[in-house]
Formats: sequence, C-alpha cells, structure tokens
Amino acid sequence: MKTALIFALCYLVGAIPFGVIMGRLRGIDIRQHGSGNIGATNVLRILGVGPAIVVFALDAAKGYAAVAICDAMGFGQYIVVAGALLSIIGHTYSVFINFRGGKAVSTSLGVIIGLNWLIAATAFGIWCVLVAITRYVSVGSILAALSVPAMMIFWRAQNVPVAYQGLATLAALAIAVKHHSNIKRLLAGTEPKIGQKVEIREEEK
Repeated sequence: MKTALIFALCYLVGAIPFGVIMGRLRGIDIRQHGSGNIGATNVLRILGVGPAIVVFALDAAKGYAAVAICDAMGFGQYIVVAGALLSIIGHTYSVFINFRGGKAVSTSLGVIIGLNWLIAATAFGIWCVLVAITRYVSVGSILAALSVPAMMIFWRAQNVPVAYQGLATLAALAIAVKHHSNIKRLLAGTEPKIGQKVEIREEEK
C-alpha cells in the first residue's frame, strides 16, 4: 500500500502542468500560442526569459522530487526507477490536462540530477553547447538526452546501476519520439531557431 501511494504521488507531482499554470497567471492558455507545447521552450517564446526559467526549474524539480521521495522512503533502485518513470509519464500524459503534456526534457533532467548529478550536469552542458552552436533547442534536447544513457553505460568511474541505465535509455527514447515533429521540420529546414516566432502547429497540440 505504501509503495502504491508513493507511485501515485510521483505521477501526480509529475503531472502538474507548470507551463499551463504560468500561462494562466499571465492571462493566456500557453497551448494556444507558439508551438502549443507546455514546456519551457514555448514559454520562452511567448512569455519571455523569466517565466521560462521558472517553468524549467519547476518541471525539473518534479523529476528530482520523485527520486528524492523514493530514496527517503528507503526503496531499492528498481522502485526508485519506477517512481521516476511515473513522474516522467505524469508530465507527458498529465491527468490535469486530458492526458496531454510536454516532451519531458526538463523533468527527465530532474530525474537524472537525483540519480547522478555529475552526469546530469554534463548532459546539461552538452545541451547548452549544442543550442548555442545550432540555435535549435530540439537538437540540444535530443542529443543531450541520448548522451545520458551513453555516459551511464560507458563512464565507468561513475559505476551507475543497470536499473538507472535502463531508465535513462527509456527516457532518451521517449524524448526522441516526442520530438518527432521537430525532427521532421529539421529535415525539411523549417524548424524554428531560438528567437523566431512560430505559429501553432496541429501536431504539437
């Protein structure tokens, strides 16, 4: 029973749509503007840097909280992984917004911070460099996400448990799949760069 309650808590915390809440505080539905996504990138385009940083931090905190809660309860690594995965699922398929959601980049980063902060910091650095070079948030997000399981597997000095490696792999694949429309636009040369205004796209809703 205790485990089931913790799992429900991880999902519900993960499902809190901070991007939507931030938009409501500014008098808009963020899903009806820009790309229509509820994540920090679309908040940046529509509401600016400050609100985007807040949404990014809160979305990451959801993933970190799931790991921290499970650790605090003394659960083993597989229960920690399940709780973390539920927080990511909550963000992506939120019960509060008709089981729609974001692309799980920030929440997954929060999870990785909880599992291994050094790998998380390295992945965030990779994201920053790639976004600075390409000006495509999607490129940075996809490649940084894919770098995490690679580091967990091959960075022997970190000695990351196999269960965490599996979670990182699932999260990276989920992020890549959620960015399918971005990948299509990258290949077509129509993906918006940082600073560009975009019209809402049906596939992003």
